[in-house]
Amino acid sequence: MGSIDDLPGRGPNHVIEEKAESTFQSLLAGSEHFILQRADRKDYGTDCQIEVLDQGKPTNVRLHVQLKGTERPLNADGSLSISVQRTNLNYLLAQPYSVLVAYHLPTTSLRIASVESVLRHYEHERLNWTEQETLTVSFAKTLTLDQLKALAGLARSGARAARDRRIDQIRTAASDLPRIVQCAPPPIHVPDDPALASQFLNQLYERGADVSISAAFDQFASVLEADEDAMGPCYMAEINLGMAGRSQFPERIGAGITQFQKKLTEGRYQAGSLYYTIGNAFSALGNEIEAKLSYQAAAGDMDFMADPAMAAQCLKNLGSSFERLGDEEIAVECYRGALEMNSELPEAHHALGHFHHRNGRFAQAIDHYDQVIFTEQQLGSISAVIGWRLNALFSLGETREAFRSINLLLAGADRDPWIWPWCARQVAAFGRTSLENAKGALAFWRRYLSTHSDASPARSEILLTTFYIRQEGEDIGKDYAAFRAEFDDHIAYLAPEYAALPWDRLGHWAQDESNWEEAERCFRMAYEIEGGHYGYCLGTALNFLGRFAEALPLVQAQADGIQPDAMSWFQVAVAQEHLSNPQAAVEAYCKALILDPSYALAMFNMAGTLWNSGDHDRAVIIFRTAAQQFPDHDLTAKLRRDLPQLF
Repeated sequence: MGSIDDLPGRGPNHVIEEKAESTFQSLLAGSEHFILQRADRKDYGTDCQIEVLDQGKPTNVRLHVQLKGTERPLNADGSLSISVQRTNLNYLLAQPYSVLVAYHLPTTSLRIASVESVLRHYEHERLNWTEQETLTVSFAKTLTLDQLKALAGLARSGARAARDRRIDQIRTAASDLPRIVQCAPPPIHVPDDPALASQFLNQLYERGADVSISAAFDQFASVLEADEDAMGPCYMAEINLGMAGRSQFPERIGAGITQFQKKLTEGRYQAGSLYYTIGNAFSALGNEIEAKLSYQAAAGDMDFMADPAMAAQCLKNLGSSFERLGDEEIAVECYRGALEMNSELPEAHHALGHFHHRNGRFAQAIDHYDQVIFTEQQLGSISAVIGWRLNALFSLGETREAFRSINLLLAGADRDPWIWPWCARQVAAFGRTSLENAKGALAFWRRYLSTHSDASPARSEILLTTFYIRQEGEDIGKDYAAFRAEFDDHIAYLAPEYAALPWDRLGHWAQDESNWEEAERCFRMAYEIEGGHYGYCLGTALNFLGRFAEALPLVQAQADGIQPDAMSWFQVAVAQEHLSNPQAAVEAYCKALILDPSYALAMFNMAGTLWNSGDHDRAVIIFRTAAQQFPDHDLTAKLRRDLPQLF
């Protein structure tokens, strides 16, 4: 039976593989950050997947692992070299943060190498690896629980950032997607190597990529958490965003304050530079008292202030704190001191421009705005300067230059969502103050409507600006009927709060053409929407249409309280007169004349009412008074012609 007892043997590779698996599983069992999810049944390069835990909860964030084992001796430098199939590496590259784990049987140790580190080695060494069948992987790092923790944090934060980007795009309407994509910072793949991650971070910070750093903050923290110095640019980037009002993570800024205050006690860093950064952080959090104290401490460091560029920036920021604390005089002194240190400091020119702007010195404001030249990494700031500059230009009556500034700003409207609303506010404020402004405003609102089709304010402004241009005597190229068609196209989209005034203006156009039926219809629409003072025009139209009983309560309400002026009392008098209430009509005419003694028609009408009611004596006295007071009036000429006996 000897041949039957001849069984297959366990090769040494089986033993090594089992020990590798058991050792790796044992390490995972001691980790709070990973669980072994499953072994791959069809192994094309991945032996297993491990799932990240977040406070003990599974996250569905998985890392792909290829597990190797060997008995070969270590290299002279203590590293371990193992060959892997190039295709296996390609397979693992499909998933971020995939790793190769090697078990060294003689030392019973686990080694780790990230797939990206292998790729980086071959790429940077310019080796022709893409044509090789196998690649040699150097395992220099021992796999520890701390490394698993860092790897879990990196994978979790990277997956969360990718998920959030995906959800943002899912939630976004198709029309808004281009803006979302353009404004989103590019995703950053933070390497798992701390030294390399630190290099990446420093380069990004030096190039002003604060938004991108903030988006990858948690990923950098996962790799660099143990190195407070290396994390410095992350905190400073968040502080910069906070200073610009763009940080969404004040807790990071608070943590940065703690970090930089701790460094003050170590004596390894320039105190002034640290105080300056701490001041920026407090200012970003709105704590201007602490910010001011920190800036003053920085200004007291002579070594720090020996650098004119930093000294100027410190004085400017100190001035901003004084300004926000209500001490504008000292703030301006700081701004001017900053410009003495650095005559080209854009932030100081911007601040002084605002100072003059607030105080109505628009020409001086523009002088400073024109000296603001921000660097490429501060493009958002230059847009803000142009925004304030166009307000000053409008205030100075520089219409053409103001609209040029608007066109310049709108080129960046896809990136900065504040630009359209800001420009719209400026045009709404100044667009109907002159004919030239109105012509530019009309073009602006039509452009606005092309990108905001459901915007009630823009449609209202198009109508009101057109009415204004016509009122100023300019030919708008349309008669009432043609414009009425355009009006109907817009009014259907207007929210009630924007609709009443356009209806009123259209009614006045109809009134100008003595089309009182159409005027009454328009005025009624305005009154039904908003009531109040729109009742005057409706009542007036009803008087002209001979519908005095309908008109009287409307105009009486105006005269009694809504707008108790001479014109309202005049319309009350007209309604009362035609309703056969001559005494009430005369009283209303008297009130109109008390409010406006130069109201000629009220005086003539009152005399006529008295004459028609049979009170000829009083009528003659008032006729003569009116003719004497208004000798050039048409009714005076008519009286002299028709009733010469009065004179």
